[in-house]
Amino acid sequence: MKDYFSKQSEDYAKFRPVYPVQLFDHILEFVNHRKLAWDCGTGNGQTAATLAGYFQNVYATDISANQVSHAIKKNNIRYAIEPAEKTSLDNNSVNLITISQALHWFNFEQFYAEVKRVAAEKAIIAAWTYPLMKIDPFIDGIINEFYSGILKEYWDIERKYVDEDYRTIPFPFTELPSGDFKIEVTWTLENMEGYLNTWSALQKYISLHNENPVPAIINKMKKGWSYNEQRKVTFPVYLKIGWAH
Repeated sequence: MKDYFSKQSEDYAKFRPVYPVQLFDHILEFVNHRKLAWDCGTGNGQTAATLAGYFQNVYATDISANQVSHAIKKNNIRYAIEPAEKTSLDNNSVNLITISQALHWFNFEQFYAEVKRVAAEKAIIAAWTYPLMKIDPFIDGIINEFYSGILKEYWDIERKYVDEDYRTIPFPFTELPSGDFKIEVTWTLENMEGYLNTWSALQKYISLHNENPVPAIINKMKKGWSYNEQRKVTFPVYLKIGWAH
């Protein structure tokens, strides 16, 4: 199992963008019972914390103990260091399974078998991803050059599913209507720098070259973005949702 997020788990919790309320509202329209939700690859617990406001209990799993140590704590969330492909959940116990920006890392066959094992009657599975952000043509060009140029050979093959907006990711379920969603945040260059430092490909680059190219990228951006200036940053969000059977 690949774990590229333990090293930067504190930055991940601080700088990763928050998912929009509209996304959860749409998903919950299809959920008939709200006893238990399972958030797989929970990371910093962002999705789990949102689900805790709607469900009696939330079970949140991740392979990174360091990520979970920085996760959002709530009384009705139980965190467990478990792979998504094999959990300690009971058979037919879960009403909603969520996977936010993590499905592409899983072993699909094993994970989907686990989903079908734990899913209660009329359970829903929802997975979503967000690719590169949009700011303006100048900044977007710098980010694209960094993403597709400097870091090109350091992205794992699984990243292609994100680049393809999850259109091609295996999803062996009867799909339900999706929708148009986006994350909108207001960032300074400090926020951008923190976010870029959470990228998995960057961690591979640093481990091989013993240097971090992000400060140089931020320096390029300063020609069109003063350091304390707040800018609107938009991420499109792509959702796969279906009956979990």
